[in-house]
Amino acid sequence: MELTHSTHRQTTDEHTDGVHDVVVIGGGAAGLNAALTLGRARRTVLLVDAGQQRNAPAYSMHNYLGHEGIAPADFLALARREAARFGTRIVQASVVAAKRAAEGNFEVVLDNDTVVRARRLLVTTGLVDELPDVPGLAERWAREVLHCPYCHGWEVRDEAIGVLATGPVGVEQALLWSQWSGDITLLTHTGPPLDDAARARLAARNVRIVEGRVDHLDVHEDRLRGVVLADGPRREVGLTRLVVAPRFTARVDGLADLDVETAELWLFGQLAGSHVVTDGQGATSTPGVYAAGNVTSLTETAIGSAAAGLKAAAALNLDLITEDTRRAITAATPPGV
Repeated sequence: MELTHSTHRQTTDEHTDGVHDVVVIGGGAAGLNAALTLGRARRTVLLVDAGQQRNAPAYSMHNYLGHEGIAPADFLALARREAARFGTRIVQASVVAAKRAAEGNFEVVLDNDTVVRARRLLVTTGLVDELPDVPGLAERWAREVLHCPYCHGWEVRDEAIGVLATGPVGVEQALLWSQWSGDITLLTHTGPPLDDAARARLAARNVRIVEGRVDHLDVHEDRLRGVVLADGPRREVGLTRLVVAPRFTARVDGLADLDVETAELWLFGQLAGSHVVTDGQGATSTPGVYAAGNVTSLTETAIGSAAAGLKAAAALNLDLITEDTRRAITAATPPGV
């Protein structure tokens, strides 16, 4: 049985005309799970991965059932092997351009000057975390500087955690993180003035408030010791972790010619970022182009992105079946009938 399956894979790397069923752009959890699903549906799949996974700086992944605590690099290696078992070809490259060709298929230009063609595209490129402009912050990202308690809360429970307010979402973050630690400090930084209602909510969860703009992070022997405020003489707030609210920007470099719809996402009155708009099954505004994962859902975790990849792959496969059926009927219909 396995021999028959292997033979099928060898002869269906792509159609005889050089057109893949699907090119998946992006090799994170969403893209790899989509590739696995499509390969198991006997589709010819090429996955293009630039190697820019968002969680690469993190030590481990969490809340992924069956893979709790796995290192991101180990997860990717395992997922790539699984996708490859069912015929997916993976190339490491960046997409510099993508467009619909004259015959209705898509052409994707890679940064190594290769041009690949596909009947459908699935965009799973993720997002870029745009961090607040505070000296020393970017260097500690995904180490002591965090944003998601569901990703890191258990590992930093009961530590001295500061929340850097850059908008109204800072209050909500402080309240959320107070579930994991009783030592939470809201640093007002560039956030809006706190009204009485906000102060009462924070007090109810024993969240301290420190007024003033943060000048820089204090790091000693490669460990975060706290933040230094900008007002007056040196004033430091001791912390072991710092929570921020990045702006999440969908990674759509090289995809402008596809003309997919994007939109801003606002959370608690603060601009959270931009995302690719899809229907409930992953279809974008451009026929034949699908998207899944963080590029469409900015706050999704890895396990949710993987699930979205499966859903989009199933919808995409059905789309191809519908097209193949229509073509077969047309081919079988005598001229003039």
